[in-house]
Amino acid sequence: YLEKGTAIRDAYKSEPLISFSFAPHAPYTVSDVTFNKISVLADQLDMGIHTHLQETLFEVNESQSMYGLSPLKRFANLGLLSSKLVLAHCVHLSEADMQLLAEYGCHIAHCPASNLKLASGIAPIAQYAALGINIGIGTDGAASNNRLDMFAEMRLAALLAKGISGDATVVSAHRALEMATINGAKALGLDHAVGSIEVGKMADLTAVKLTDFYLQPCFDIASHLVYVAGRENVTHTWVAGELKYHKPDANAGVFSDVEPHDVLQIAQNWQRTLAMTASTK
Repeated sequence: YLEKGTAIRDAYKSEPLISFSFAPHAPYTVSDVTFNKISVLADQLDMGIHTHLQETLFEVNESQSMYGLSPLKRFANLGLLSSKLVLAHCVHLSEADMQLLAEYGCHIAHCPASNLKLASGIAPIAQYAALGINIGIGTDGAASNNRLDMFAEMRLAALLAKGISGDATVVSAHRALEMATINGAKALGLDHAVGSIEVGKMADLTAVKLTDFYLQPCFDIASHLVYVAGRENVTHTWVAGELKYHKPDANAGVFSDVEPHDVLQIAQNWQRTLAMTASTK
């Protein structure tokens, strides 16, 4: 897989809208030998690493039993901690783990809906943010999230942080919006190009209609985007300044590069294939 991955990277590395990172699944499914290989390749190719980490207490306890270390401390011993490491979940971190993340400038991809659906727990992101750890927002996969809706994730991240901390001022709407935009770009090493509206950056933009009657009144745009609006209110999407989607009326939106019927057909074919595969096991 590493050879296949690096071959794809070599084939598309000149594409301006494509970036790459290594993505070993998790410490409990990947050996030290493989992690060492990935570490060497990541250094040689100047690529980042993305993986799941300490999503569940079981994962942490299993690591302690097998290695005498938390998964994060195991990563530290392998030399994997750096500002190019993105860690999904990080629900169960000790104080020592938090300090390590802050010290090495690692990033967290916070996936609140997935963590709730799988009963993994609730990551104390306000505590992480107070230590200066960069936190972006993610959805995790469709199997453990279903909606893959970044508006819903922003809202949930902000509300959960307030609920578990007992402090209504933590993770404000503005902070949640930053987590979903510029913080994610920082985690991917792309904040020089995307993540905010600035001169010299690519115009990766989304327009959201906030004038419908059911969205009124609107006193703070950031608060409305996080707590009121949803993906159904998106009217336009641009990638590098090129319009990719627009919704001229209340009907379905129009995609510039994709035919929805074709995509739906592919999805339905895969659904039948997976269902047949599952039924034979």
